[in-house]
Amino acid sequence: MSGRVTIIDYGMGNLRSVQKAFEFLGAKAQVTHSASAIAKAERLVLPGVGAFGDAMQELRRRHLVDPIHAAIAKGTPFLGLCLGLQLLFESSEESPGVRGLGVLSGRVRRLPRKPKNLKVPHIGWNSLMQSKHAKPNWLLHGVPEGGFVYFVHSFYAEPKDKKVVAAETTYGTRFASVVTQDNVAATQFHPEKSQKVGLAILKNFIHYA
Repeated sequence: MSGRVTIIDYGMGNLRSVQKAFEFLGAKAQVTHSASAIAKAERLVLPGVGAFGDAMQELRRRHLVDPIHAAIAKGTPFLGLCLGLQLLFESSEESPGVRGLGVLSGRVRRLPRKPKNLKVPHIGWNSLMQSKHAKPNWLLHGVPEGGFVYFVHSFYAEPKDKKVVAAETTYGTRFASVVTQDNVAATQFHPEKSQKVGLAILKNFIHYA
């Protein structure tokens, strides 16, 4: 498989494991914090582990917000992973007053601990259920209903437009675990840690044109 993937480095995220997963699939994966490299990218990936506010601060400090918006606007395939999904939205309960990228309308909310006294963060394997709002989705091509993927998160996105929700997962509440809109896609889980299902999703992203 061919393909060039540019992974955005803003100082937060498991960059090397994401890069290795793409390289395993035969893609050429570059990690960069260069605005010019992001502008020229064939495909962009925004990973992330950490806090919403800190991540947005770093993206702004490194002058990467405008290049990300420009790349998405011109149709560059874009994939957000975990925190990278949350950053696509307008705001987060984790960091009140901090503006997200605003690519997708909606906010990020904290996972509930009730009614089952669930442990938060949500860590471990959980299943994907196709959203009742979803049409056949390019990112999930070949991914089985109920396929298991690996999560590590305390917050989840609540999109205003339910049509962007491609798959959902239940943990205390039913939340969007995959969102897509045109050339933009994102997963709340870590596909690079999700074995066959995760690799199938990354492969679909490489093939997307």
